[in-house]
Parts: sequence; C-alpha cells; structure tokens
Amino acid sequence: MTIPAQFEAKSVEKKWYDYWMKNNYFHSEPDHRKPYTITIPPPNVTGVLHMGHMLNNTIQDVLIRRARLKGFNACWVPGTDHASIATEAKVVAKLKAEGINKNDLSREEFLKHAWEWTDKYGGTILEQLKQLGCSCDWERTKFTMDPDMSASVIKSFVDLYNKGMIYRGYRMVNWDPEAKTTLSDEEVIFEERQGKLYFINYKIEGTEDFLTVATTRPETIFGDTAICINPNDERFSHLKGKKAIVPIANRSIPIIEDDYVDVEFGTGCLKVTPAHDMNDKTLGDKHNLEVIDIFNEDATLNSFGLHYQGKDRFVVREEIAKELESNGSLAKTETHLNKVGTSERTKCVIEPRLSDQWFLKMEELVKPAIKAVLETEEIKLYPKRFDNTYRHWLENIRDWNISRQLWWGQQIPAYYYSSEGSGAKEDFVVAENIEDALELAKIKTGNSNLTTADLKQDVDALDTWFSSWLWPMAVFGGILNPENEDFKYYYPTNDLVTGPDILFFWVARMIIAGYEYAGEKPFSNVYLTGLVRDNQRRKMSKSLGNSPDPLDLIEEFGADGVRVGLLLSASAGNDILFDKELCRQGKSFTNKIWNAFRLIKGWEVSDTIEQPNYAKISVEWYEAKLQKTLAEIEDNFEKYRISDALMAIYKLVWDDFCSWFLEMIKPGYQQPIDRKTFDKVIEMFESNLKLLHPFMPFLTEEIWQHIAERTPDEALIIASWPEIKSFDESLISDFDFATEVISGIRNIRKEKNIPFKDNIELKTINSENISTKFDDVIMKLGNVSVVNYLNEKIDGALTFRVKSNEYFIPITGSINVEEEIKKLNEELKYNQGFLKSVQAKLSNEKFVNNAPEKVLEMERKKEADALAKIATIEQSLAGLQ
Repeated sequence: MTIPAQFEAKSVEKKWYDYWMKNNYFHSEPDHRKPYTITIPPPNVTGVLHMGHMLNNTIQDVLIRRARLKGFNACWVPGTDHASIATEAKVVAKLKAEGINKNDLSREEFLKHAWEWTDKYGGTILEQLKQLGCSCDWERTKFTMDPDMSASVIKSFVDLYNKGMIYRGYRMVNWDPEAKTTLSDEEVIFEERQGKLYFINYKIEGTEDFLTVATTRPETIFGDTAICINPNDERFSHLKGKKAIVPIANRSIPIIEDDYVDVEFGTGCLKVTPAHDMNDKTLGDKHNLEVIDIFNEDATLNSFGLHYQGKDRFVVREEIAKELESNGSLAKTETHLNKVGTSERTKCVIEPRLSDQWFLKMEELVKPAIKAVLETEEIKLYPKRFDNTYRHWLENIRDWNISRQLWWGQQIPAYYYSSEGSGAKEDFVVAENIEDALELAKIKTGNSNLTTADLKQDVDALDTWFSSWLWPMAVFGGILNPENEDFKYYYPTNDLVTGPDILFFWVARMIIAGYEYAGEKPFSNVYLTGLVRDNQRRKMSKSLGNSPDPLDLIEEFGADGVRVGLLLSASAGNDILFDKELCRQGKSFTNKIWNAFRLIKGWEVSDTIEQPNYAKISVEWYEAKLQKTLAEIEDNFEKYRISDALMAIYKLVWDDFCSWFLEMIKPGYQQPIDRKTFDKVIEMFESNLKLLHPFMPFLTEEIWQHIAERTPDEALIIASWPEIKSFDESLISDFDFATEVISGIRNIRKEKNIPFKDNIELKTINSENISTKFDDVIMKLGNVSVVNYLNEKIDGALTFRVKSNEYFIPITGSINVEEEIKKLNEELKYNQGFLKSVQAKLSNEKFVNNAPEKVLEMERKKEADALAKIATIEQSLAGLQ
C-alpha cells in the first residue's frame, strides 16, 4: 500500500469506523472469557455532544479498548435517558410555537408529539459519539422509555410499595413553576442572591397600635394566617391573645407564641404563611392554623391575591411594596443577602408548595450503600476525596420525592377507584397494569362489579432518576428476569465514568438499587471526571459562548488529536482548563507518529548485512524501556490515572522511540538497514501502537494495517496487549548516562562550530565506572571515531563533565585557539562572580538560620555546580595554553 505523505484524519476515521462496525468488533455475547462491562451514563435523549460528554466518553472508550486488547469480553452498553423535565419543556415549547397549548391536548396526544420529537432528535448524540471513535455495543443501545425499561421501573415501584417503602403523603415540596412539577431536595441548588428585607407594619386589631414584621417576600402576606412572637420576649408581652390585621388583605389573624421565633432576627415578630414555607407549615400544624395557598402552578397569584391575581410573584413583589408604602404600611427596606433555592434543571426559583406526592423511604435502603463505599470499600471512588461528599449525602438523606407532575415518563402505577377521584388518599391500589389493579380493587372494596372503567390511573410520572437508578441492571434485563444469561454474565459491571455533580443523583442511587434488587454492587470502581472549564476557569456553557463545538474540534484536529488533547490534562476529579492548543498538541503527536512510520517504511532492508553492535544494544535498551513504561502504565491504569498513563506513553513514543531509538538505529544516508534490526523496529513499533490504540484508535489502526496485510482476525482493535516481561534496569540507567554524554558532545560541536561531518575523538576518565555498552551508540550519534579510557587528564582538549566523569575532545585545526581562550576566560569570570554571590549567601548566618531547608539545598547545589563548572573551564584553559 502507498503511504500518503500526510495523515488524512477525516477519511481514515470513516474508513476504520465502518470497518470495525462491519466486522462487529464492538458487539459482545456471553462466552468463556472474563467480562469487562461499562454502562454509559445515558445522556439526555434530546441532547447534543458537548465538551463534558467528549471527555467522559473518551475515558470510557480508552478503558473498553484496553480491556478488549487485554483479552476481556468487553461490553460497553450505550443509551439515552428520557429526561422528563428537559424533554417535556422542549416539546411544550415546540407546540407553543405551532400555536398548540399542552393543556388542550390529552395525555395520549401529547405523548405522540413527545415520541415524534424523540424519534427525530433522539439519536443525534449517539451518532456524534461514533465520530469520536466510541466503540459501544450499538446492538445493545437502550432508552429509558423502551418497553422493557419502563416495565422494569413499574415493577420496581410496585415491589417497593408492597414492601411498605413507597407511600403517598401530603407534604411541603419543592415546586418548579417553570416546569410545573415537584423536585426532590437534591435537585434544588441554593444560590446567594442580593435582595431586600421589607419591614411591614401590621395593625393590632381594635387599637391604633401596630407591630412590625421583617420579610423577604411581601407578596406572601395574602397567605399569612398568624403572627408569631417568642413567649419570652418582653417587648411583645402586651400582644398575647390579640389579633393583627394583614395589610391590603385586611384579614384578621391571631398573634401566637412559640419559642421557635428568634428574638434577635429582624423585629422579633414572624409572619406565618403555612402554605409557602417549610418551617411555617410546622408551626401551623402545631397551632392548628389555616393554610392558604396563594399561588397558581406557574407562581402567578390566584384569587387570594385580590387585585394582583394572575400576576407573576416577582412583579407583584415590587407592586405590593409600592402599595404598602403608599398606605403607610411599609416602615423601611434594607438590602439583604439571601439563599435562594433554584431548580437544577430550569434554573427557576423554587416555590415551597403543599401537595400530595409519592415518596420512597430511604433510611433503611441507604445502609448497604454506605457500607459498600465507606466501610468495606467494595466500591471505590476515584479520587478518594469524594468519599466525604458521598458520606455527607447518604448520612443526611431524606425520603425521596419520586413523583413528577409531567406526562413524559413512566406513569405512576397507582389506580384510584373512589368516586371522589384521586383526591381520596387511601382509595387506590398499586399494580403493574390495570388488569391486576382491577383484581386488587375488587378485593380491597369487596365490590366484584368493578370494571376497568371505574379505575383512574394517577396522572403523574415518576422522577427520571427513579428510572435511571436501575440502569446497570435494567439494560441486561436484571429487574424483569434476574436469572437471564446476560444479567448473570455481565452484572455487576466493572467501571463507571461520570461527573461528581451526579454522585448522589445517580451514582449513590444505583448503588442503593443494586443492593436492594441484586443483593450486590452494580460496579466496582467509579471514576469521577472534572468539569471542563475555559482558561479563565469558567465552566463551559452555551450561554457564556465559551464552549467550542466538539465536532468542529474533530474537524480541525482529528478525533485522535482531540482525544489526546483532552486526556493529557484530565486527571480524575480535577477540572480541566481547556485550550485548543491541547488539541493542536494532540494533532502534532499524531503527525509525529505518522512521520516516524513513513521514515521506517522508507528504509531499504538488506538480508545480507550483519546487525551492527550499536543497533543490537539500542534494541535491547528500547525493549527494556518499553517494559519499564508498560509497568508504569499498568500502575496508572490500576489507580485510574488515565492522564498519567497517556503521558507515560506520550514520552515513550515521542522522546524514547522517535527522538532517540530511531536515530540510534537508522542506517546511514542511502544505506540499507539490516533485516534483524528492521524486524525488531517493526516489533517495537507494533507494541507502541497497541499501547496507543485506546487513546488514538484511528491513527493506530491505519498504521497497523499499513505495516502488513491483515485479516479481520488480525485487526489492531482485537490484538493482544503487550506482555509484561522482566528487563535489565541497568540498560536504562546506562543509556540515560550515555544521552548526557551525547548531549555534551553535541553542545561542544555547536558552541565551537565543529561540523558534524568532522570526525572527533573522545577520551574520558571513567570515575563513575559506567558500562561501555553504549560506546558504539555514542560514537554513532556524536560522530566520534573512537572512545578512549584514560587514567589521567590530558592537555590540549576541550572538556565537559557528566556527573564525576570528565570527557576530553582533542583540539582540531577547525578551532581558533585564541578565540577559544578568550571565550573561556569570559565564561570563567562569569562563573567566579556567580560563585562569589552564592557563597556570600551561604556565609550569611542570618540567611542560613532563617531560610527553608529546600532553599538551602538549592543554594548548595548552585555552589557545587559552579565549582564543577569552574574546574572544567580551568582544565580546558590549561590544555589550550
């Protein structure tokens, strides 16, 4: 095959991805091999690829490709999440643009539109992952609304209900007025915002007196049902048993006493609004207060808001403040820093609201999950510091609100049979389908004449997380049929790669579900990636306009270049400061490898010439270096240091293979290379390709297939990972010394303008007792005719040192002795001045007593280096004079 001068990423990527797909390399079926399984964190079905997805899925692909090379039966299950809130919002917006109101549609009509939307946009992100090179088992692609996945969710709900762990309760919940649904506590993000504290005067009924209440939400006065004072607050003892008048509403409300009130905060008087504050609800229950809900589901005021009915809560806030001021009820306002709860999904300010919802008891469920991570370490988090976050969430867990006021999602399998409809709390049954529900309802009511027409299913859907917490089990049918072959073979899975922001939402809940339903962990290791940020440390987002399109990056730098660029700085749990230059560096690495391959394939190979000694020792060194790096790579993978593993391979290939090894063994100009060395170079290069393949799949497969004609059974994607063997450590240390000698020779050639074509002699006193193994390499790379070992120094030579070994290069006619003496004297003068300044510091008692030990070590090293340099210069001068 002809090797193109340039690596054409675009055509290569399509060619090999199609080839891998055609040969079904990504697909897995249970067999005799040990499985290695990853389930993808399912992205939102309506989503498109962003930088976080690219990082997360590149890491997963690295792990799965490496497992495949190591002989595991590798299975990476892809899929998408139906994302109730996000998807329903998109569908509602689309309908609105078409002049259709969701409320005018039946559930079935709305779901038809939702499925059309999903079918149109749902596969986009998975197709984009293919461009990145992700080797998922596409035949196993799952969607959380697939019939079997939904059946698993419903079965789980019914099971937990029958165990007494799911209940229906009238509670204060977090209401998202934009999505018009309740949220769990964990989906509320608290933000500090600058607001106002309004001091409002309430008249005391039957008098001209008033009391003042401080509030951040004057619009909620329409829901006030009491004023509360502390019984120990003498300032208000005269108000006991009296009533106050709510401004604007002109309602009479009781003044109650409770030591809950903080006498130090605000005015010491608290307005109690039980329908709109969790703590007020507790007070209201304790004192049997009326509950007045003043908001519609979109947080506009209802009829209790009088002339403000239909207006938004934040608009009303300012208007009420003006009305209170005009009628003399507003005493003053102050700026106030307040923590405001916002929706994790819509960013809308949350409204506390009383409603009937479904809850899952968590206190007992959570115990095995705490033990697995924090006690037995059956499941390990990487990095380990996230154990503390995990502990905080799980040890402070509250019952999980699992119902959502949405239509897109699994409909709650509760069926009401009361003539009063769903308002009757106990008149329902829970079953997997309406037929089973009917039989249960007949038994519960004793009415055998009931029909399905008498049953009405709960209109709410289940929280999306209640679906996805079953993900590692449900994708293998483990909920519906736990004895099936796939589930028994692939579960528990091995690794989970995800972001720390969903450590509780998803990771912890999957662990909880795993122990509840399978009696074991869902995975062994959790690799938590960092956030991708720009170089100003801002989180990448569309709204800020600081997030590049991943597909544009792939177009510019190639998928391999982008993967390398991302992973070089992606240490577990640490945020990535992304810069396009990282991808440019990845592309440069791609070109470096490609050019190295073209160089090797351009050599003429001779079957008759003997292998030179410099080539023999070079091959031995690189084999040792490869083995040492392989051990380092394995250790990094074991500790989930993916970035460090890549860096080790990067240095091996760029520095050791390209910069040193190929220079060491390459034949002279227009000369052939011996067959033995060439075959070894190809063998070493193939080992490099195997190590690189998980990170750079396209480039490596392209070169692998160029090296030799390969059958589908010999493709790189299913080759064998290099085998760990013992190696001679001294070869590596001796070579490291030799490279310093070569650098010393090259420096002298450069400084003294000695052309490389000019042969030179090298003489040395071997104080370090260094092996002579690499002398032939030194001679080749330094163009040295001979290396002689001496017992004493010689005159008339240029010198340099490597550790305590002193090297001499006899002066040749090409060196101007007078100019050289002048240069050396200048260099000697500079170094003597530098030494004097360092020694002055070290003789300063105050500096020595106060400086940190590391600083002193550095100064002492400077002194030693300067002394050695001066000695070398003086030796060179002595030889020249």
